Amino acid sequence: MTHRPSLRGLLALTFLLQSCSSAGQLIGAERAPVLPQHPQIRAAFNQREDRGYISPISGQWRPGDNLEALILEAIHSARSEVLVAVQELSLPAIAKALAQQHHRGIQVKVVLEHLYSQPWSEEHDAGLTPHQRQRKRQLSALADRNADGHLSEGERQQGDAVGILLRAGVPLIDDTADGSKGSGLMHSKYLVVDGQIVITGSANFTASGIHGDPGAPQTRGNTNHLLQIESPALAALFRQDFERMWGDGPGGRNDSRFGLGKGQRAAQLVRVGDTEIAILFAPHRRHDPRNGLALIAAELAEAKEQIDLALFVFSAQSLTNQLASQLQKQVRLRLVADPGFASRPFSEVLDLLGVAMADRDCRIERGNQPLQRGAEGVGTPQLARGDKLHHKFAVIDRKTVITGSFNWSPSAAHQNDEVLLVIRSPQVAAHFTQEMDRLWRSADLGITERLRRKLERNRQRCGSGIERN
Repeated sequence: MTHRPSLRGLLALTFLLQSCSSAGQLIGAERAPVLPQHPQIRAAFNQREDRGYISPISGQWRPGDNLEALILEAIHSARSEVLVAVQELSLPAIAKALAQQHHRGIQVKVVLEHLYSQPWSEEHDAGLTPHQRQRKRQLSALADRNADGHLSEGERQQGDAVGILLRAGVPLIDDTADGSKGSGLMHSKYLVVDGQIVITGSANFTASGIHGDPGAPQTRGNTNHLLQIESPALAALFRQDFERMWGDGPGGRNDSRFGLGKGQRAAQLVRVGDTEIAILFAPHRRHDPRNGLALIAAELAEAKEQIDLALFVFSAQSLTNQLASQLQKQVRLRLVADPGFASRPFSEVLDLLGVAMADRDCRIERGNQPLQRGAEGVGTPQLARGDKLHHKFAVIDRKTVITGSFNWSPSAAHQNDEVLLVIRSPQVAAHFTQEMDRLWRSADLGITERLRRKLERNRQRCGSGIERN
C-alpha cells in the first residue's frame, strides 16, 4: 500500500525530499540503430536520429522523419477517397494536394476543430487573442516565400491552407456543424485513404507540429510521431468515426455528431497481420467504464517489468494511482513530460515527484494524492526553445504501445473527440522505445533547481494551499 501525506504541509515536505536533479543515462548507448518496420505498420518520428531530410521551412538538413512527406505520399496515392479529421491543418502543400485530388474527382472530406477552420489571411488582429495573433504571425512567415517581410496577394492565397481548401471547393466542416458552439476539442488527428490506409498519431498537420516554427530555424517542431497502418478493417472503424462527425456534410441538416453526441462505444479489436490493435474513439461519460483513462489504467496494470511514458499532458489522478501501485511491485518507470506542462498545478508529474503546487487562487486540486516518496525516473527532456514534447505514448514491457491523439487527461476522456490505440507488437514497440531512449538521454530528472524555486515561491505565497471543493 502506498502511504500518502495529508495536503497540509505538503509543500513544506517538498524540501525534505531528496530532490537533486540528474540526467537520464543509457549505459553503453551509441548511435541509434536502423530498426526494421512492421510489414503493415510504419512508425515515423520527426526528431529521430537515424535519418534526416531537408526542412521545407528552414531549408536546412535536420534529423528526423519528414512527417509531411508521409502525409503527402498517402494523399497522392488515393484512387477513390481521402478523409481527414485533424485539429489543425495549416501546411499549404497538404491543402494543395487535397485540392488536386478533389479536382481529379476523388472524394475528399475534411473535418477541423472550429478554432482553426477559418482562413487566417482573412482574420483581423483586433479580434484575435494573443495566442491567435502569434499563430497568424507564424503562418504569415510561412507564406512569405521570398522572405521580404511583405505578403503579396499571391503569397496570401498560396500560403493559407484553409483558404486553399475553400477556394477549391473541398467539402469541409468543423465541430459546430452539429448546431453547437463546438465540442470540447475536435482533437483527433487522422487520415484515411481508399478504405485501406490510416495515418494517425500525435502530430497536427502544421509547420510547428512537424518541421519547426517559421522564422525560428533553431526549432525542430514539437516532438511528434505518426503511424501509417495498412488495414481495411482498421480503416473501416476510422471511417465510421468520421461519418458520425460528418453527417450529411456542409450545408445540410444538423446531423453531425461530435463529443458525447457521437455515442459511446467500447474499444474494438482488429488484427493487422500478426498484430492485435485495440482502437477507442473518445469521449465517454464520466461513469462509463469503457472510457479511455480506464483502458490506459488496465494496460498499465499488466506491466511486469517496465513502463516508459512520453506525455504532453498528464493530469489524470487515476493513472498516477495506477503507476504508484506498479512502483510498489518494483516495475521500473521512465517518464518524460513536456517541460511547459510538467510544473503546472494540475500536473500529475508533480504527484509522481511527491510534491504539490497550489494554483493562482492558492487552491489544491480536490483528491490530490502526491506520492509520499517521489518516484525515480521522472523528468523533462531538453528541447529547442519554442518546441514542445507533444507525444502521448506509453511502452509497456517493450511489447505494447499506447498512443494516439489522446492526452492523459479527464478532458481527453470525457469531452474531446480523440483517438486511442493499443498496439501489441514488440516490433512496433522497439521504435517507440528508441524514441524514448533519445528523449531520456537529455532528460533532467527529479526536482530541478527551477522547479524547486517555483515551489518555494508558491509555498511563500499560498502556504499549504486549500483543497478545492
